[in-house]
Amino acid sequence: MNKLYLSRTDRKLAGLCGGLGQYLRIDPTILRVILVAAACFSVGTIFLIYLLASFIIPKEPENPIMNMNHFHYNPYN
Repeated sequence: MNKLYLSRTDRKLAGLCGGLGQYLRIDPTILRVILVAAACFSVGTIFLIYLLASFIIPKEPENPIMNMNHFHYNPYN
């Protein structure tokens, strides 16, 4: 089952569009364009929803294999 998380890797602000794009399996750039267009026509409502969602939706769990890159792990040495 696919779960909705804030993205740790594909993020511009809070990672909401990146996580939602992974969840819906669409390009997060499309979601970002829709979000900006909707924010222009709403009177702060979209910004409030974005802010609330970024506090409610949990962050993507850390992947221990990805953390090995932090230590400059090279499997070919």
